[in-house]
Amino acid sequence: MATQTKAVAYLRTSSAANVGADRDSHKRQMSAIQAYARRAGFRIELPPYYDAAVSGADPIESRTGFALMLAYMADHPDVRIILVETASRFARDLIVQETGYRLLKARGIELVAVDSPDSFITDTPTSVLIRQVLGAVSEFEKGMLVLKLRGARERLRASGQKVEGRKSHAELRPGAVALARKLYRRNPHTGKRRALRKIAALLAEQGHISTTGKPFGPSAIQSMLS
Repeated sequence: MATQTKAVAYLRTSSAANVGADRDSHKRQMSAIQAYARRAGFRIELPPYYDAAVSGADPIESRTGFALMLAYMADHPDVRIILVETASRFARDLIVQETGYRLLKARGIELVAVDSPDSFITDTPTSVLIRQVLGAVSEFEKGMLVLKLRGARERLRASGQKVEGRKSHAELRPGAVALARKLYRRNPHTGKRRALRKIAALLAEQGHISTTGKPFGPSAIQSMLS
């Protein structure tokens, strides 16, 4: 007997009027999914994940049942297939549908609408347009974030506050900096200073070395002294 691919079933109903043991929406969805699973060679991990009275326009990450399903799949990396009755059962809003599909794809999860298995991977004019719009929005948001951060740094500088960036040697290695400055003082007899490489060698003798395990370079010593 051939090994079957594991999958999970996701069900959703929009209206509370369709929720209950006497309603057929839940049963109809599951029946369609099970019939397709038998034909396609999938084994459904039970029970199905169900969001009752949840709008098809709600983002998938805000749905309790969907979140539980993703948590299960995170713990079971051998389950990478989600079966839904139709694309609209996953999400009725086209943008929610496309963003949700992209989120799943990024996690290595395949979404299959059993009434039309190619519906999520076929490039229609609408899906292409949505992807282009989402890409443009993403680039716009990134650009706005860069501008906001740049403006915040400039305001801090204008007020005389220190702008966080790479930490200085004085912050990371106060002992090495203090010793380097001491070693750089002029000789009271000759008026000369030690060479930067000599200071680096003396620091290394005292256990002050770079993150690579080697003596500091001249530029690093110059940075300590500035």
